[in-house]
Amino acid sequence: MPIWNPRGHASLNEDQIKGLLKRYDKNGDGKLSKEELKDAFRDLGLKFSGWRAGKALRHADANGDGYISDEELNELVKYAMRWGFSIS
Repeated sequence: MPIWNPRGHASLNEDQIKGLLKRYDKNGDGKLSKEELKDAFRDLGLKFSGWRAGKALRHADANGDGYISDEELNELVKYAMRWGFSIS
């Protein structure tokens, strides 16, 4: 069951999305892996969450290490804002 509905009512801002994504750092290493992004996007109600996670990772992973660090998170959030997350 998705936490958020992309077609819902109140739009989420960048800080809210950033806070939500940080919760998916399951191992606490301060970085988001593709699997963690996939889980986040799926729970946020996005279809094709694995594909979107891969696209988002390629877009925001500036140093090419395969993870989204805290420094790269802002770029990820800006990219993900295109999908219009909102509260259901």
